[in-house]
Amino acid sequence: MNLPFRLQSFRHGVHPDDHKQGTEHLVVEHMPFVGRYVLPLGQGGKPAKPTVTRGQRVRRGERIATADGFVSTSLHAPVDGTIVDLGRHRHPNGDLVDCIEIEADAFSLQTIVPHATVDPDTLDVDNFVAHVQQGGIVGLGGAAFPAHVKYKTPAEKPVRHFVLNGCECEPFLTCDHRTMVERPAEVLRGARIIAKKLGATDIHIGVEHNKPDAIAALRAQVLPGEAIHVTPLEVKYPQGAEKMLIKALFGQEVPAGKLPLDVGCVVNNVGTMVAIADWFDRGIPLIERVVTVSGPGVRRPANVRVPLGTPVRDLLAHCAGTVPETREFVMGGPMMGSSLASIDVPVLKGTSGVLAFTAAETARGNEFGCLKCGRCLDACANFLNPSVLARLSRHGEFDALEANFVMDCMECGACSFTCPSNIPIVQLIRVAKSAIRDQKRKEKKP
Repeated sequence: MNLPFRLQSFRHGVHPDDHKQGTEHLVVEHMPFVGRYVLPLGQGGKPAKPTVTRGQRVRRGERIATADGFVSTSLHAPVDGTIVDLGRHRHPNGDLVDCIEIEADAFSLQTIVPHATVDPDTLDVDNFVAHVQQGGIVGLGGAAFPAHVKYKTPAEKPVRHFVLNGCECEPFLTCDHRTMVERPAEVLRGARIIAKKLGATDIHIGVEHNKPDAIAALRAQVLPGEAIHVTPLEVKYPQGAEKMLIKALFGQEVPAGKLPLDVGCVVNNVGTMVAIADWFDRGIPLIERVVTVSGPGVRRPANVRVPLGTPVRDLLAHCAGTVPETREFVMGGPMMGSSLASIDVPVLKGTSGVLAFTAAETARGNEFGCLKCGRCLDACANFLNPSVLARLSRHGEFDALEANFVMDCMECGACSFTCPSNIPIVQLIRVAKSAIRDQKRKEKKP
């Protein structure tokens, strides 16, 4: 692949080792069905409302919970089975949350019962948005924001560019990479559906240049004369963040406090496009997703298509388990993912990876005082001052934090990664942002 002398990117950021060699060439395999599945009702926006009762039989692909409001999505059964519980179970974030538990039918062939397919061209915008919501589709890059919300755009903010994120800049993760290599036609089919409905004039797909096979696979699906551009980007973290991706592709800044839509862009993950194509063309809702299982603690790294609600313990067992030296499990990537207190929690719509790390990777160095070295400033892609934000957080200076734009922090962790004093900068910022949100909620209450 011929690369330009200087690949497009954004300013600042960091270059962690990508650790993708263990899974980037592994074809996606299917997770065998297990005995029980737990599905939290909140997997993208406001928790859904159950439409099933204890003891009810359900079919794979059947809707079992309906959206409760606009920023909410439906939930569907990942298997044929019986509803055995509507109660509270442990969420990967550690909370006890309302869930639907399904006992799988051990004698079922587990074939998907597809919903009626709909030609998107026959739907106006409102019905299109409602149909996407019914499919339970969320952003599959990790945040799990309800996809349909982005497609309801105000008339005064026209969409010029529909942008697909194929960067996958988090170390270890390769689920998007394999999706682009193995299902490029579906990626572009979903992109064409959404771009047409948004009225976008073109489609831009940003892919870090360490994925040449993905770039080639996507370009092979572009028809002559189509306004679809697959752009190789510099390998840098956090290249996949919406604002950074827009800066890399168009050289345009998204102003502080604004959204991509304010500069004429809508951004989606490539995996979300496959989900859109499956829903409209095959009538299959979001009931499974590709998860990368990797890390030094995993005996057999893999990319696995996993039914939602599958226990992490069973997923790890499918990958031959973990080595005795394993000390920590992370859901998502090592930069923005979260540590698991237990592996008896389910795979969610937003689960891009399950990583296992040994004592060698999880050892925490001693924390020292800030050296005023400025490395965190050079790392921050949003041009914040992370060291100041961390210091203000320690002292609970919430007004000063907001004055220093703490809410613009996307919590990517680049500051903590580069800090030579081992200061947990991003953790301090997360605590501060959470406290500010709590404070504002209390102020709104009568």
